[in-house]
Amino acid sequence: MTDAPAPPPAPEPSASAFEAAAPEPGAGAPEPDQPDPAAPGSGPSEPTAGDVAATFCATLVDEWVALGLTEAVVSPGSRSTPIALALAGDDRVGLHVVHDERAAAFMALGLGLATGRPAVVACTSGTAAVHFHAAVVEADLAAVPLIAVTADRPPELHGVLAPQTIDQRNLYGSSVRWYCEPGPPDTGGAPWWRDLARDAWQRTGGLLPGPVHLDLAFREPLLGRVGALPPASGAAVPTGRASGAPWGLQDEEVARLSATLGGRRGVIVAGARAAAGTAEADTLQLLADTLGWPVLADGPSGLRRERPGVVTTFDAMLRDPSFAEAHRPEVVLRLGGLLASKVTNQWLAASGAAQFGLDRHGRVPDPDRVLARAFTVVPANAAEALLAAKPAPAPAGWHDGWVAAERRARGTIAAALVGIGSASEPAVAIDVMGAVPSGTTVMVSSSMPVRDLEWFAPPRDDVRVLSNRGANGIDGVTATAVGVALGAERPTVLVTGDIAFLHDASALVALSGRAVDLVIVVVDNDGGGIFSFLPQATSLDPDEFERLFGTPHGTDLAALAAAHGLAVERVGSRAGLQAAVAGALARRGPRVVVVRTDRAANVAVHRRLNEAVARTL
Repeated sequence: MTDAPAPPPAPEPSASAFEAAAPEPGAGAPEPDQPDPAAPGSGPSEPTAGDVAATFCATLVDEWVALGLTEAVVSPGSRSTPIALALAGDDRVGLHVVHDERAAAFMALGLGLATGRPAVVACTSGTAAVHFHAAVVEADLAAVPLIAVTADRPPELHGVLAPQTIDQRNLYGSSVRWYCEPGPPDTGGAPWWRDLARDAWQRTGGLLPGPVHLDLAFREPLLGRVGALPPASGAAVPTGRASGAPWGLQDEEVARLSATLGGRRGVIVAGARAAAGTAEADTLQLLADTLGWPVLADGPSGLRRERPGVVTTFDAMLRDPSFAEAHRPEVVLRLGGLLASKVTNQWLAASGAAQFGLDRHGRVPDPDRVLARAFTVVPANAAEALLAAKPAPAPAGWHDGWVAAERRARGTIAAALVGIGSASEPAVAIDVMGAVPSGTTVMVSSSMPVRDLEWFAPPRDDVRVLSNRGANGIDGVTATAVGVALGAERPTVLVTGDIAFLHDASALVALSGRAVDLVIVVVDNDGGGIFSFLPQATSLDPDEFERLFGTPHGTDLAALAAAHGLAVERVGSRAGLQAAVAGALARRGPRVVVVRTDRAANVAVHRRLNEAVARTL
């Protein structure tokens, strides 16, 4: 397996080309974290620390805009005044102010997830910077570009217990591609200010996109007048692709892989990042058709499309031992991230097949240690090379058997749900995907929503599906969806659970005033529904299970949303859900649909659907 490239080493602060001058004599006494009341520029003719900081930050923003920055998220605070004003003062940047730093960072993550470009997220000093950490971790593992800017006190205020001062050095550890602490800005460093901005931007992209962290210290006064910016370098704008990155396969690798795949029973397993756009999806589908292999595709893969051979009911199929054994593959091509289906992953691990992983960022998951080889390559580029090698198709009947099974399973699931008028959780996934119009982006939360969409939702060619599947957490889901909706600039639907919704309640603050077309569908089963599927549910005393895992919250989620000024609708039936989603999308602005379900009944519905599929197979 090829290792993912290591993040570039963070420079030593003392060796940084951007290091500021030594502290001024007499500095060191902690000062209140309040903006200087003096008018900007009213000091002596020499530029004040505020003037230098204002010019420094304006230079960073100007360079970032030249490189492609369009969006920034800022949380209120005093020490971050210079960077906040610089972002707010450039009308080429869409600025979003978010009270809570964790929500701000996840909103910036969503912007990067939707656009592929880094957004800047900025906060004040102290524990504010700590609240960025969860989003930084997700951006790292999901390969999403992000520029985290945390304001800081100058060196003389460290180690003396100054308020709102923490040690930010390497605060996010190995989760960032680069950490830089340039020190308080000084006019002597002006020739390198644009280089700092360019370095930060470039390191968010390349072969392995991800977050960078700029720890920017500012001395008071925090208000100042922007002076003349250093001239632009005129250097070429980075393309976002690392120089010399292995974007394709070597000829000998193609020959060996083609010989291994050709003429054998195989499957393509497509997770997140498998295809970026229609052209890549078409190429990968052509490879599958040429090989005569089915494609087991999850929602965020980009391959869950309405094509013969695209299998969307694989989780239910593979729960039937007879089907799983009869359809054991000899070769597996795994594209992008892992599927959510534990059943499918266990089946692959036990198959004995020769398995090969391909990922554009080198993030090839292999928790079961079964891969014969992992390639850092754009899957569609590998597919083009393999197609040119003309591998032989699988034995007759292999592809058609999967197609027939998918058709039967899809019809069985639909028929089994006909008699259930209530909005069961599998039906939520099916009905949301069926109700959204062409061009919609669907964001789906981890835990049960992402599984229900993967296991039960029908394929859609014209709907983009996104999810935070880097760390697979449920934190920041709503804030990420807000960022996705802003970045996608198209209607967005979030399907989330009640615990995830409560976990990110701060993302609802001021949401009603944002110009964002977002429908939040909350599945409310009053607790942690996913735990009802685990052994804890039947092995523990019911009261102990409820206390530790079921965790009923007793919160009126509709009232919570309404308290934030959001339009809310409660539904309990499939017809009501379909009408509510369609109606919400027909209106502008953020809206919430709360779908009441029952945890015990949800387990029974899943069991009923899986048993029905097993019978029909």
